[in-house]
Amino acid sequence: MSAVLQAVPETDGQRSGARAVVALARFESRRLLRNVLVVGAFLAYAGWVVWRDRGAWDGYPALQDADRATQAGPMLVALAVLLAANHAALRPRRHGTEAQLSVLVLPAASRTAAHVLSVVPVALLTAVCVTGQFAWAALRPGAVGHGSPAELAVGPLTVLLLGAVGVLLARVVPAPLAAPLLAVGLLFVFGSGVLSIGGARTEWLAPVVSEWGVQPLPSELLGRPAGWHALYLAGVALCAGFLAVLAAGGRGPAVRAGVAVTLVMGLVGAVAQTVAVPSGLAAARERASAAPEEVQECVERGRHTYCAFPEWVPRAGAWAEVADRVQSLAGGSAHERPLLVRQRIEARYGLETDSAIAPAARPGEVSVGTAWGGNRVPEFSTAVAATLVAGSEEAGGELCDGRMVTVMWLSLSWQDDPLDVLRRVRLDDSVTGSAIVLSHTEPLRMTEGQTDVVRRLLERPDGGQVAAQVRRHWGELTSPTVTTARAAELLGVPGPGSADSCEE
Repeated sequence: MSAVLQAVPETDGQRSGARAVVALARFESRRLLRNVLVVGAFLAYAGWVVWRDRGAWDGYPALQDADRATQAGPMLVALAVLLAANHAALRPRRHGTEAQLSVLVLPAASRTAAHVLSVVPVALLTAVCVTGQFAWAALRPGAVGHGSPAELAVGPLTVLLLGAVGVLLARVVPAPLAAPLLAVGLLFVFGSGVLSIGGARTEWLAPVVSEWGVQPLPSELLGRPAGWHALYLAGVALCAGFLAVLAAGGRGPAVRAGVAVTLVMGLVGAVAQTVAVPSGLAAARERASAAPEEVQECVERGRHTYCAFPEWVPRAGAWAEVADRVQSLAGGSAHERPLLVRQRIEARYGLETDSAIAPAARPGEVSVGTAWGGNRVPEFSTAVAATLVAGSEEAGGELCDGRMVTVMWLSLSWQDDPLDVLRRVRLDDSVTGSAIVLSHTEPLRMTEGQTDVVRRLLERPDGGQVAAQVRRHWGELTSPTVTTARAAELLGVPGPGSADSCEE
């Protein structure tokens, strides 16, 4: 027997041991994929994606935002995998079979490696889900921009990281309550914003860093260290796996080298991702905010010119359709007046800025944002109407007389459901009383009397007759001296039912 054992090459034993680890990893991965927590997390993730997609106002995604939108859902899967992988690694201790397993061919370190490897198929399934979610956004007709592979990798890497941490925790703290307590702690740390306290960008030490603003920014202005963050997550995930094997008794040079190399990966990524925003990025954001004409491309659509950041140039057709519909209802010289539609953003304060943008002062210039669809459409149509009526966007924002009736009728009358759009474009979601009218720049104001007259105009079934009256009386309807009562009289509807406080 000893002669036979001596005849077996050592490499064959290593290969058979590796095959045994892979076989055990396949077995554990199947169990992990069938775990009720993991299955429930994937179903909740899919349901959240569908619900979020159906509840979205717009169908015009910016792909540099769509890639980040794939990161929150996998976090739920990652927490479920943390609990399930920890539960699987503690199975021998829970069932009292540690002594029996110690006499098997596979030592504890190899069994631990199999548990770590069992997380890989779940991470790959998460990658498939992330790819499908992003592809759904990218295939929409109005999609613009560019996605980042590093941003898309965050979800799968988070699953791999927390799964490996679950196995490591089973080897370091073999207690059933350790993983649930860790999951609760992670939810508190990541959800409370504790990591963002301080001058450095320490929030990037969390697996998922969500930064959202009112308007998408061009890809080159994001300033997110996505590549370094992916390296950080990969390094920490692999290091946790190697540490789990080391804690289970694996003392081989490959394990020690793996711990060292992956620790360096994690540290390099962690340090690189927390550095301050580079000065070149700050200068680019300043230029895009203060002098967008220097970095934009312009195209002609009909009589109008549309200037936008390169990623948004394909959207000029959608803007042109709205501008042409509004202008077709105008009278006088405004019916043929060429407009310059310029995309304007505020990027100087980063992704999460919510700063107001001053209206354009040059005559015939209209501002448009980087978001589109939903309320963004009537906001833009209102800006076009105000510019046609008052001469400039800046002057339109100061309207407080009967011209607001003409502005809102031009903006809304061509919509499929103008009263519903009127409700949505007002800050208080109403069609009665005074209200603020939302805009990409400074908002407009509607008095109670103006609201009454506009509502009556939009309720009239003979929109063509109203359009004819608007063109016939265009000069008086756009005069600074016109009152709301006079505008109602010219357009053939009852005047305001109460005093117009703005005109007083």
